[in-house]
Amino acid sequence: MIEYIVPLSMVLCLLIGIFSGYPVAFVLGGIGILFAFIGGLPFAFLKIGVSRIFAGVIENWLLLAVPLFVFMGAMLDKSGLAQNLLYSLERALGSKRGGLAISVAILGIIMAASTGIVGASVVMLSTLALPIMLREKYKPELAVGVIAASGTLGILIPPSIMLVLVGDILQISVGELFLGAIIPGLLLGGLYIGYIVFIALTKPTYAPVSTSVRAEGSLALALLRDLFAPLALILTVLGSIATGMATPTEAAGLGAICAMILAAINRKLTMPTLSSCVRETGNTSAMILGVLVGATIFSMVFKGLKGDKMIENGILFFDLGAYGTLGILLLVIFVMGFFLEWVEISFIVLPLFAPIVAGLDFGLGISQEQQLLWFAMLVAVNLQTSFLTPPFGYSLFYIKGVAPPEITIRTIYRGIVPFVVLQLFGLALLIIWPSIVLWAPDAVFGN
Repeated sequence: MIEYIVPLSMVLCLLIGIFSGYPVAFVLGGIGILFAFIGGLPFAFLKIGVSRIFAGVIENWLLLAVPLFVFMGAMLDKSGLAQNLLYSLERALGSKRGGLAISVAILGIIMAASTGIVGASVVMLSTLALPIMLREKYKPELAVGVIAASGTLGILIPPSIMLVLVGDILQISVGELFLGAIIPGLLLGGLYIGYIVFIALTKPTYAPVSTSVRAEGSLALALLRDLFAPLALILTVLGSIATGMATPTEAAGLGAICAMILAAINRKLTMPTLSSCVRETGNTSAMILGVLVGATIFSMVFKGLKGDKMIENGILFFDLGAYGTLGILLLVIFVMGFFLEWVEISFIVLPLFAPIVAGLDFGLGISQEQQLLWFAMLVAVNLQTSFLTPPFGYSLFYIKGVAPPEITIRTIYRGIVPFVVLQLFGLALLIIWPSIVLWAPDAVFGN
C-alpha cells in the first residue's frame, strides 16, 4: 500500500491543477516532471520520455490527420452548405408536425459526419436552427434538446477526430473505428428522430407545422443539390479508407481539399475565410497536440511509479466480473466527462483502462482487438452522454453561450433529459449486442 502513496498524490495534484484553471497541457506535463523527481525515477527515464514524445507525437504520421480534419470541418462550417441543407430539409419536412426538428436532427447527423468537431457542430446548429425553431413556436425544451443531442454526434460519427486519436492510443485501425462507429451513430440519430415523431403525435403543440415553408422551385432538385456536396465528401473520405485506397491521414488531406472546392463552388472561398479557417485549425490542433505531449509525460511517469498497477488492482479487487468491471470503468469516464474534455480523457484514462478491458473475459468469442474496438465505441457514446448530462455537460453551455436570453439554463436542462435517457438506452444496446459495433468492420475488413 505504501508504494502507492506517490501515484495517489500524483492523481490528487492532477485534480487540484485541473480545477485551478491552468491549461491542462501544462498541468499534465508539469506534474509528470515534478513527480518523476519526487518518485526518484532516474534521469534516463526522462530522456526516454523525450524520445517517446518525438516518436509518438511529433513524428507520428497518423496525427497529421487531426489538423486536416479540423480544417475540413472549419471550411465546411463557413461554406454555407449547412444553411442551404437546412432550408431544403425544412421545405421537404416542414409541412409535417415535428418536421423542422427532424430536419435539424438529420442536419446534425450529416454535419457530424462532415466536421467531426462537437463544439463546432453544437454552436453551428444553435446559430442556424434555434432562432427558426423558436419562431415556429416549437417548445423551447424540445428545440434545445434536439440541437444539443444532434450536435454531439460529432464525437462518434466518422470522421470523428476523437476516433483518430483513440486509434493511435489503443493501436487500433482508424478505418475499423470509423466503420464501427457508423451504425451506432445512425442508431442514436434514429432514436432522436423516433422521439421527435412520438412528441409530435402525442403533444402536437410542442412540434407544430412550419408556417414559413415556401414551395417555389423543384424540391427534389434542391434536396439533391444540397445533399450531394456533404454526402460526396463523406463518401470520399470514408470510402477511400474502407477500400484501402488511402490512409486516414491521406483521406483527411483529400477531405480538406474537397472542402475548399465546395467552398469555392459556393463562392465562400475568400482570403478572410481561409485565414479564419487556418487560425481556427492552428488553435484547435495546438490544444489537442499540447495535451497529448503533456499526457504522454504524465502517463509515462504514472506508469513508472506503478500507478497503472494501483488502478488495475483497485478495480479488480472488488471482483465484479467482466461486465461489472466494465460498468465501473464507464462510470468513471462518465463522471470525468463533467469536468474534462474528451481530449484529456482519451489521453489520460484510455492508456490505463485499455489493458484492464483487454484482460476481461466477456464470453463473446471475439479477438482482443475487437474487444478494444467495442470498448472504444462504448467510451465514445458514454462521453457523448456525459457532455449532454446536467448540470455540467459541455454541450449545454455551448448552447447557452449562443442562445437568446429567454432560453435559461433550466430550460436547457429540462429539454435534454429525454435525450440523455435515449443515450443511455443506446449505450445499453451496444453493451448487450457488440455486433452493432463489430458488424461493419468485419464485413469490410474480415474477422
